[in-house]
Amino acid sequence: MNNRYDVIVIGGGPAGLTAALYARRAGKSVLVVEKNAFGGQIAWSPKVENYPALPSVSGLELSDKLTEQVLSHGAELELDEAVSIKKEADGFLVETAFGGTFFSRALIAAAGAAPKKLGIEKEEQFIGAGVSFCAVCDGEFYRNKTVAVNGGGNTALQEALYLSDLCQKVYLIHRRTEFRGDYALVEALKKRENVAFVLGATIQGLLGENKLTGVRVNAGGDETDIALDGLFVAIGHTPETRLFAQLMALDEGGYADADESCLTQTAGLFVAGDCRRKTLRQLTTAMADGASAAIAACHYLDA
Repeated sequence: MNNRYDVIVIGGGPAGLTAALYARRAGKSVLVVEKNAFGGQIAWSPKVENYPALPSVSGLELSDKLTEQVLSHGAELELDEAVSIKKEADGFLVETAFGGTFFSRALIAAAGAAPKKLGIEKEEQFIGAGVSFCAVCDGEFYRNKTVAVNGGGNTALQEALYLSDLCQKVYLIHRRTEFRGDYALVEALKKRENVAFVLGATIQGLLGENKLTGVRVNAGGDETDIALDGLFVAIGHTPETRLFAQLMALDEGGYADADESCLTQTAGLFVAGDCRRKTLRQLTTAMADGASAAIAACHYLDA
């Protein structure tokens, strides 16, 4: 493997792989560094039904096809964790956990944002089998079924509203007695007859063997089991921007404070995908960012 590239992409999810594809098609040498698995979090989804032109495809299949396409265009992939990024006069020096040292003239940060998890037993086991982190992605699978949303911010309220149009019953479970989200969203939910509020309550356990069948909640010391087909965890995300904090502006949530141009204040550094400040984090918007960042990087290299 070479150690000098035109473009290094940190993150091998949809945004990063799309950036690599566009940069390769522009004739640039590209390395993608990914610490977990190429394809990103979309691989968790048992079905993806909102990707244009593909009525239904598994997230894993979609991830595999995207990875194969990027490889076929000549990008290089490194399964390793970037642990250090240094800005040099003519580019960026990237060091990895396994001792790799790579240099590029342009760098694209596409490390994503990880949904915060409950951190309780069976959560990892039930991801894709009753536990989800995205109502827009997976809500259709629970049409006319009973679900719960856990959280109290705008994301949780919006997810509950969205699901109330699909599901027979929606429980909104929040650890406080008041919501952090917008008043208008709370009032809209109160008008939905199929929405029930479970306030001052925390989820203590997930029920079921091979898939989720319910949750055990604790409210004021009293435990109650709620039968469910699905649980949507909406307690926030953690953007993977720590490595880039000295090179780009971050908003109050830790996301890269960049618009759709994907530009940062550091020349040669671009940002794409869920680690960027945005209102909608979806497969299609991540890929759009990847394309924008790659084209911007190519313009920078060609200037």
